[in-house]
Amino acid sequence: MLLLIDKSINFCYVWPMKRDIVSLKKDKEYAILEAALRIMKQKGFHKARMSDIAREAGISYGLVYHYFTNKEDLFDAILNRWWQGLFQLMGEIIEGAYDVHTKLRHVINYFLDTYQSSPELVNIFITEISRSTTNLTTERLDRFKEFMFLTEQVITEGQERDILRRDFKARYLTYIFLGALETFISAMVLVDQRIKGDAQKDRIAESILEVFLNGAKRQK
Repeated sequence: MLLLIDKSINFCYVWPMKRDIVSLKKDKEYAILEAALRIMKQKGFHKARMSDIAREAGISYGLVYHYFTNKEDLFDAILNRWWQGLFQLMGEIIEGAYDVHTKLRHVINYFLDTYQSSPELVNIFITEISRSTTNLTTERLDRFKEFMFLTEQVITEGQERDILRRDFKARYLTYIFLGALETFISAMVLVDQRIKGDAQKDRIAESILEVFLNGAKRQK
């Protein structure tokens, strides 16, 4: 039995079983990802160094490369955390028996909930991807397109159900909806304004949704 003290995350492990080894690896990977979020938020992707991230995570420089091939690989792992959660949500709301209002509210909530729980993650998504073309590779752009396509399906459903107006293309309404959401979140990120609680988060979500629906609803 080997007693391992991991100073990077301040836990003491007894290491006799394979499942504990797997858990330890996940803990170290998580520590690296969290450290990368903090460093990249402070310095930006291009100025962040793997040595800075290792130091922030409290692990050796070489160990970072055991988990991530290079900084691009680490950056994509961070972005995957964002996209995986978002695409899982989009699959659930498209297949689920929700009304259009609720589906759009869920999309807004994902952005706000993530910003509330992991502001560094949203900061990196906004500053390094959404509002920057430097890091927007073909694969990363394809994920944007897929997200817009899925959102457009919800908008189209709203038009088919006579909830949203049809004199504008579904694509245009999708751009307007996502543009309003992204701009609002960006404004908060750029001035480092945090969400103070669930009540404020709900007011923000309802404001974005109501302004969109009142401008986009079908004219009678």
